Amino acid sequence: MSHDHDHDNELDPFAARVRALETILTEKGLIDPAAIDVIVDTYETKIGPRNGARVVAKAWSDPAYAEWLKRDATKAIASLSYSGRQGEHMQAVFNTDETHNLVVCTLCSCYPWSVLGLPPVWYKAPPYRSRAVIDPRGVLEEFGLTLPAEKKIRVWDSTAELRYLVVPMRPDGTEGWSEDQLAELVSRDAMIGTAVAKEPGTKKVPA
Repeated sequence: MSHDHDHDNELDPFAARVRALETILTEKGLIDPAAIDVIVDTYETKIGPRNGARVVAKAWSDPAYAEWLKRDATKAIASLSYSGRQGEHMQAVFNTDETHNLVVCTLCSCYPWSVLGLPPVWYKAPPYRSRAVIDPRGVLEEFGLTLPAEKKIRVWDSTAELRYLVVPMRPDGTEGWSEDQLAELVSRDAMIGTAVAKEPGTKKVPA
């Protein structure tokens, strides 16, 4: 699949301008960098990825929805009102006992903002973009995820034409949980493939 596009997520020049502006405003005492960092972190790791987490939770809870997500992720996700620019063409890839999926964009940083929020800095960094393809197992270990040697790792290269959402395996011990409870176990990194869903005991879940 071609990467011939306008690199709508290639933010390096823009980021440089933003950084320069931030420096000037900080020196004038008009903004607090720490407060900006908190806001960015909130949208990057908390608010944004909640959309994708709800998609995963529904797929875990509803077999019919899971099948729809496999067949046509774009429409299945849009049915939950999660759509928009950079999320128009989606494919969901499901982790299994045999295969773990990992998403990367090797030429820029194509990313499904509508379901995962802001892309993390490391996703756009050249080391991740190159090493995720060459040594995915090693990259995952650096993220703290060590997979069994027999488990296959499949790497998916996002493009402007198609972006991916990893559906992690549902943790054991979550039978009967509501979709809201299940969503709490799904992190942004798990939907990129650099992590797995949280185990039930790692986070307090409402009764």
